[in-house]
Amino acid sequence: MDYVNLGRSGLQVSPLCLGTMNFGPQTSEEDSFAIMDRALELGINFFDTANVYGWKLGEGITENIIGRWFAQGGGRREKTVIATKLYGGMSEWPNDSKLSALNIRRACDASLKRMQTDYIDIYQAHHVDRNTPFEEFWEAMEVLRQQGKILYVGSSNFAGWHIAKAQETAARRNFLGLVSEQSHYNLLTRAVELEVLPACEDYGLGVIPWSPLAGGLLGGVLRKIDKGRSASEQIVKQLEKHRDKIEAYEKLCDELGEDPAHVGLAWLLKQRAVTAPIIGPRTLEQLEGSMRTLEIELDDAVLTRLDEIFPGHRTAPEDYAW
Repeated sequence: MDYVNLGRSGLQVSPLCLGTMNFGPQTSEEDSFAIMDRALELGINFFDTANVYGWKLGEGITENIIGRWFAQGGGRREKTVIATKLYGGMSEWPNDSKLSALNIRRACDASLKRMQTDYIDIYQAHHVDRNTPFEEFWEAMEVLRQQGKILYVGSSNFAGWHIAKAQETAARRNFLGLVSEQSHYNLLTRAVELEVLPACEDYGLGVIPWSPLAGGLLGGVLRKIDKGRSASEQIVKQLEKHRDKIEAYEKLCDELGEDPAHVGLAWLLKQRAVTAPIIGPRTLEQLEGSMRTLEIELDDAVLTRLDEIFPGHRTAPEDYAW
């Protein structure tokens, strides 16, 4: 495994990030343990989760699964760079959601307890909170860092101007600021190329794309349907909207002799500022298959063809000014 630095930080992570959102709702605890163990064996040291995963209000199901996995010992915690997120409501009471100093303190302590660890490697804001000033956000994060409860701070779903405002506020406080941004980014969803990616590149944030295969649409959906596999109603709707593009994409992947899912991930790894796409395997087979991504080399001709199928954005203001 060739590890990479997360943005401008000295933290080294695998170029694939293990997403744990399926752990609990779709993947049993036993299977989740097996996937995490195998990930470490394969050299994947970067895991992502969130306090709301499990999707039962206030239960933190996925973090609890990770905590019981850490508790088995064997160097599991020490080998893992764990990133979790806060923002979503953990109860129906006020102050149990978003990014107030009060919720940051409570949410961090609750995540530490669920994951049975005394520190979080990367503590991420799941969304921007327009009602909380960045001065308050950073003061709370500084306290957590001074207490040794977190090491780095990341963002998720921030706009370019949110990143700029966050970083400038942190700089005035002589604080490191954000080291990463999780964004919705894939061949079909490229809006972040307009301003988010340039902001991340300029400020030295590592980009962690979520939904890198567009919910499965870029994972060989036509091949699977042809083999008799069923598709969700949402996928069927999206497929009808983008059928021409998906047909051209899967044809290109056939020419390359590669699985569409692996090509989609390999394309992301060629994009500016991207550190590690988040993969969300439900099975060991899916996890092990993802490793092929790291062996694929996409040349300029293939990258040009992908841009022709899925047109991207030029950097602002060039995209709309001339």
